[in-house]
Amino acid sequence: MKPLSHTLLFILATFSSLAAAEEGSGKPQGLPAEVIRVEAQQLDTRISAVGVLEANESVMLSPEQSGRISQILFDEGEQVNAGQPLIKLDSAIYEAALEQARARVRLSQLEYERSESLLQKRVGSQTDRDGKLAQLQVDRAELALAQTRLDKMTVRAPFEGTLGLRQVSPGDFVSVGQSLVELADTSRLKVQFSIPERHLDKLSTGQTIDITVDAFRATPLKGTIYAIAPSVNPNSHNVQVRARVPNPEGTLKPGLFVRILIPVEQNDHALVVPEQALILDGDKTFLMRMNEQQQVSLTPVETGARRYGEVQIVSGIEAGDVIVTAGHLKLRPGMPITPVFPTQETGEGKDA
Repeated sequence: MKPLSHTLLFILATFSSLAAAEEGSGKPQGLPAEVIRVEAQQLDTRISAVGVLEANESVMLSPEQSGRISQILFDEGEQVNAGQPLIKLDSAIYEAALEQARARVRLSQLEYERSESLLQKRVGSQTDRDGKLAQLQVDRAELALAQTRLDKMTVRAPFEGTLGLRQVSPGDFVSVGQSLVELADTSRLKVQFSIPERHLDKLSTGQTIDITVDAFRATPLKGTIYAIAPSVNPNSHNVQVRARVPNPEGTLKPGLFVRILIPVEQNDHALVVPEQALILDGDKTFLMRMNEQQQVSLTPVETGARRYGEVQIVSGIEAGDVIVTAGHLKLRPGMPITPVFPTQETGEGKDA
């Protein structure tokens, strides 16, 4: 047999000394596994939802009487005030009817005054005076009706807002209820969304919510809940909620998709672990915890809130415990491991 070289003898001696050192340390050497030390931290519990922005007030203007459009008094996209005239219909017939009603009122007024004078002189009868008074009241009502019909030939803005795109042109004949132009108040917006019934006790009017608009990747907006539906949908078991969103610069538009977060609880001493650390077995949840001898054991836990790949542990572990976050499939309870801490921690100074 060929004698061993001095280099090979040195390597064998080195491995023998390392093995002896490991045995003397009293710590079993096992498979490497990624671990973290659980620390208490602040956890904000939030309810998430999605919704669509709506105008504070929105209406499609339409005429209350048929007629031909004689004037359009606005520009598309214009900001208008409440009561501002927008569209005029040809009102020549209604103007003539108004003058006719006024003439009747003047005649009825004179006849009533004459019958009243005769009655004071004991020449006329009270019955005749009462008949003239009744006719005067009828003619006054006809005058008011004629005035109302004439007024309705002008379409006015019911509230302050921004006009959309008109659907008609001058000269068009429009019918009652026909769409003319949309008017929307976007100085502030509303958002409607649904929340599962289990969160109903965490909602209240006046509560602040965070809103993110996908179309504008900016700082989340603040909204305020102003209405909660009085009943829960029996099919989906959701409750409808509405909130107001300020829009002073007018950048937000009705119809935009938004994401909603509702802060409901803050815990300054929450235990949070990565979601991949959980081991699910039916309806039970476990964590693999390392003890002082660097051996692992399955620990049943109760989970709470979740956020961005992390899960709150309500019970089962304590602050300072070391748990396995990766490598579960190769491990069994009681097996020793070689802990590998994240880069911000080192094995030295993080021994359990």
